[in-house]
Amino acid sequence: MIRLAACQYAIELHETWEAYADHLQGLCAEAAEAGAQLLLLPEYAGLVLSGQLPSEQRGDLEASIKGIQPLVEPWLALCEGIARRWGIYLQPGTLPVLDDDGRYRNRAWLFGPQGVIGRQDKLMMTRFEREQWHISEGQGLQVFDTALGKLGILICYDNEFPLLARTLAEQGVDLILAPSCTDTEAGYHRVRIGAQARALENQIAVLQSPTVGVAPWSPALDENIGRAGLFVPPDHGMPGDGVVASSEALSPMGSQWLRCELDLEALVRVRREGQVFTRRDWPEQFDRLK
Repeated sequence: MIRLAACQYAIELHETWEAYADHLQGLCAEAAEAGAQLLLLPEYAGLVLSGQLPSEQRGDLEASIKGIQPLVEPWLALCEGIARRWGIYLQPGTLPVLDDDGRYRNRAWLFGPQGVIGRQDKLMMTRFEREQWHISEGQGLQVFDTALGKLGILICYDNEFPLLARTLAEQGVDLILAPSCTDTEAGYHRVRIGAQARALENQIAVLQSPTVGVAPWSPALDENIGRAGLFVPPDHGMPGDGVVASSEALSPMGSQWLRCELDLEALVRVRREGQVFTRRDWPEQFDRLK
């Protein structure tokens, strides 16, 4: 049994590095002190760093992304320090990062008790990212081998594409982390439905963490709606609807943690003894279409 915490992360204005660092450390300490072994924050949680920019700059979409680049390395050090201090696994959400080829990519890092484990870029760009932000897609899927099991990261829209999760499942991943950022209820449900479908198809678990709240100071994070949730295949020993846990409110006041437990052995039993074998039977669908 592993203990997880997914944050409904309220986008708030922190105008100094000290204020932001205190905020993130306090938030993570809350979950760690409650016993969570793995903490997940949402897509673009790192973009809250733009609150430290002058108001005119943080109010400009492209300027805000460019302006936070000098803060990326300090942010990584802060996140690594939190993971080391509490002896936890931390996926602190994502942020846009300028690569050597001159393109921005939406990137997630995973930290563990011993430091940085690795990173995963978003692979499928939404229209907003592609047409307005000019953020480019990443390449390849990473498997993170941890003491809690094998993990993968699919960022928001990536969860709506079956072959991405299937690739991770075939490499032994039992839990997918799904940081998300959606500004409408429909957007939230698209990602959630995708996450639940990926759990069903591959007989794995998916943990979702969303942004919430209103941030008029940020053109990127101005409106945010979503629930945190842990999803598994509905089968023997699992919840009938496949929802292990879900936040109650779409738009809570302030950040809130959804704390839950995941029985990885029960997932393995479902794959071995379940009512259906969607994971095993996956190749048959292609054979029948020939």
